[in-house]
Amino acid sequence: MASSRKPPSASGPGRALAALDLRSRSVVVGLSGGVDSVVLLHLLKARAARGGFSLRALHVHHGLSPNADRWAAQCRGFCRRLGVPLSVVKAKVRKTGQGLEAAAREARYNAFRKAKGEVLALAHQLDDQAETVLMNLLRGAGLRGASGMPLVASLGKKRLVRPLLGVPREAITAYARAHGLQWVEDESNRDESLARNFVRRRVGPVLAKRFPRWREALARAARHFAQREVQASDLLRAFLRGRGLRAPSEARLAEMLRQLAGSGAGTELRHDGARLRLYRDQVFVLGREPLGPFAPVRWNGEKRLALPALGGELRFRRKRGGGFSLPGKQGIEIRLRAGGERLQPDPRRPHRTLKNLFQEAGIPPWRRERLPLLYCGERLVCVPGLGVDAAFQPPAGGSGWLAEWHQISA
Repeated sequence: MASSRKPPSASGPGRALAALDLRSRSVVVGLSGGVDSVVLLHLLKARAARGGFSLRALHVHHGLSPNADRWAAQCRGFCRRLGVPLSVVKAKVRKTGQGLEAAAREARYNAFRKAKGEVLALAHQLDDQAETVLMNLLRGAGLRGASGMPLVASLGKKRLVRPLLGVPREAITAYARAHGLQWVEDESNRDESLARNFVRRRVGPVLAKRFPRWREALARAARHFAQREVQASDLLRAFLRGRGLRAPSEARLAEMLRQLAGSGAGTELRHDGARLRLYRDQVFVLGREPLGPFAPVRWNGEKRLALPALGGELRFRRKRGGGFSLPGKQGIEIRLRAGGERLQPDPRRPHRTLKNLFQEAGIPPWRRERLPLLYCGERLVCVPGLGVDAAFQPPAGGSGWLAEWHQISA
């Protein structure tokens, strides 16, 4: 337990709440018993009467520390002195593949969702924000992770606010000492095997020596990223609407953005009966599942050759100085890609793999596997959209067949 008594003085934490409008709201504060949440509850209690809002606190008892009962008792005593109702909820922490820390956080937020109150106030501060952004960036997070924690968000039906998000840890501690507040110290905060503690105790002090305002810089960057995320949300919502798809919920939209921002071409999202895939920063909307297996088909000179198993048709037309020509009466068979194919569209250059040609042409991977290829015997003649092999190109001044693939469905 830590405490100190000094004459009250003006401080940053007090100013941080000035713009927070909670009139006619029921507010519940997440009270861990640490200095940050103790200060937040103290500040809100001082403003509750004139601010016109009701106030209560919630302490989540994880039972993970031998001191957990003492922390709950400390919170009870503090709330009794302030005259603030307190609920102590014992949460079951179920270990997951993400580790004990993540499991405890999930249990805590489950309790927050069920708590009485329209507004949930949490005591995350500037150091927490900077550490979160830094860890997310080191983990390779996308736009959402780089945005850190929002000042205002939603948690179920509750409005979630973090009034102290711009206040540094030392200002909060100074406020607590100036007002003679008591708080608990979680011994797990010294465990540097936990990523956040390592960043806080080892990385932060090193950064502070070279970059004294590193916390403010990361928090400012998070705000910029958050603005970009809002813009991305609007763009994705408009994109879906323009393709006749219903708008997702805010939570679903955020999850879709997270996956799209950090995904490769193999990622597939499903929404409103459609499939969304990403390739080279472009989102493609696909319809139903890929169609069934495809058996080779022979072309007998038709102007149109329907290939329902591939969801489209090949269209053929004569073209002078282009297309493909066949010696004698050799026929064409339509097959799918098997792997390792090579083509020589330019007679002045060597044969190249279809993989490289597909990449240059910007053809998404999922379309490559269902694109019809034209063969003469075992020789690849033509790949619609890529070109004709030099061995089957018509002589100068001659004409050939141009094959065009028209996709009708995904």
